[in-house]
Amino acid sequence: MITSYKTNFGLAEIYEDYIKVIINEGITVTPDDNSILLEMVENHFQNKAFIYITHRINSYSIDPTIYFETAKIPNLVGLAVVSDDPNQKNQIRVEKTFFNKEFRQFNSMESALLWKEELLKQEG
Repeated sequence: MITSYKTNFGLAEIYEDYIKVIINEGITVTPDDNSILLEMVENHFQNKAFIYITHRINSYSIDPTIYFETAKIPNLVGLAVVSDDPNQKNQIRVEKTFFNKEFRQFNSMESALLWKEELLKQEG
């Protein structure tokens, strides 16, 4: 890990080629929260391909239209959701419709990281 940020909505960890975010229990993720994440991305991944991983170990709400803005990040290659909660799987199906890049759900961080490696290799 390169660095981490504690925010009002959760914890963001910055790695060489991905950002991992754990949102706090009970939070509703808003466009303002998303703008904080976008700043982190600009600071750490400028002109470098990366993956966004959200590790959903807590229960929270998200406005899926946030993904319209997130998808505009040119060097964001894909988004992984790590959760083995069956309810999350239904939510993820809805969220995918708002994101026009690679978007997958995984049951473990290990499988999400393997996917990240494959996806970034394809990017060159």
